[in-house]
Amino acid sequence: MSTHKTLGKKLRLNKATNSNRRVPAWIMIKTNRRFTRHPKTRNWRRNKLKRS
Repeated sequence: MSTHKTLGKKLRLNKATNSNRRVPAWIMIKTNRRFTRHPKTRNWRRNKLKRS
């Protein structure tokens, strides 16, 4: 990936990084551990982002 990224690409990568988090502990407690894993988590090696 290039060093100099356009603003749109930076914003998209930043959104993907921020959304790639675990489910918060308070939600696990609130839902009685029904939601322990996030369905949309992404590993940088296994799952690549859609190119746009």
